[in-house]
Amino acid sequence: MDWSRCSAVDRNAEKLGGVWCFRGTRLPVATLFEHLDRGATIDEFLEWFPAVHRDQVHAVLVFARESLDQSVAVA
Repeated sequence: MDWSRCSAVDRNAEKLGGVWCFRGTRLPVATLFEHLDRGATIDEFLEWFPAVHRDQVHAVLVFARESLDQSVAVA
């Protein structure tokens, strides 16, 4: 999955070791998936992490879903 194509995220080698974060924050994208996996709602996530905007969460989820829909060439 090429996260560089998702406008809601960025990474910087000097910020958290270069992990993908929500753009403009120091919050790793993986944190969203960890919280959802534990049963949190998107509204709860946004309440707990107010620096992240709803449109960023939506963009990340849409990007992840669309990445699953892409066919991969199998050698």
